[in-house]
Amino acid sequence: MNKKKIGFIDYYISEWHANHYPQWIKEANERLGTDYEVAYVWAERDISPVDGISTDEWCKRFRVSRCDTIAELCKKSDYIMILAPSDPDKHFRYAKDAFPCGKRIYVDKTFAPDLKTAKAIFKIADACQTPFFSTSALRYATELREIGKANHMIFTAGGQSFNEYVIHPVEMAVSLLRDPVQKVKVEPIGAQRICRIVTRNDADAAIIYSPAAAYSITGQCNGIFFQKNITSNFFSDLITDILRFFESGQLPFDPAQTLEVMRVRDALLKAESQDGDWIEPDPYEEA
Repeated sequence: MNKKKIGFIDYYISEWHANHYPQWIKEANERLGTDYEVAYVWAERDISPVDGISTDEWCKRFRVSRCDTIAELCKKSDYIMILAPSDPDKHFRYAKDAFPCGKRIYVDKTFAPDLKTAKAIFKIADACQTPFFSTSALRYATELREIGKANHMIFTAGGQSFNEYVIHPVEMAVSLLRDPVQKVKVEPIGAQRICRIVTRNDADAAIIYSPAAAYSITGQCNGIFFQKNITSNFFSDLITDILRFFESGQLPFDPAQTLEVMRVRDALLKAESQDGDWIEPDPYEEA
């Protein structure tokens, strides 16, 4: 059986996601009986600012071939993963170059720097008829699947910056609340944040963000309270679903949720400077 070739597009290749995905793809192959491998890489920056590793050094370590252009990578690869997880401002340009190839593509979190750019990427995908999806890995936490339709939830979340890591609790909240968000507010406490999210149907959630916090969810479902620390191997389940998508072309969830996630994230970032006042996200119909 010929191996199915995955190409990585990244801003710089030696970063946490790219360093772990090849092994997780091998493990997902064992679970699914598939035969995918990371075969090609293109990185805009040669030297990683994280650890000083060059693209050639990374390729030698992982036995991957370096491509000189995104066009070369798209031609040689069967499937594509646009990474740059800490640089979502790069995703539109990478998508514009990669999506015309029409191959199945996964776009890493955070999908885009803002809702306007997210909608522009969707337009490119529609024009090119390119199947793709994007998500935070936290959507795949087993603990979320154990919860019914909870109407009142509190999430805790960590990470080095609110701007980058708020995507994770927002992804979890949107996947569980299921209804369009009507209003949000944010109260800064130093570098920490207390966020409120209310849907059109009056379901609500709070996000407590702190650089030192672990991921957890507390909530109320049918009058019963629950608390779950997020300890499951959600990245493993994400990679497995990416390979399933590559196999079938079937999207794992409604892509409208990706735009709703971006819509809520946009609103929370805007609300940071509003002294705890409620603000309304951009109209859902335009998202």
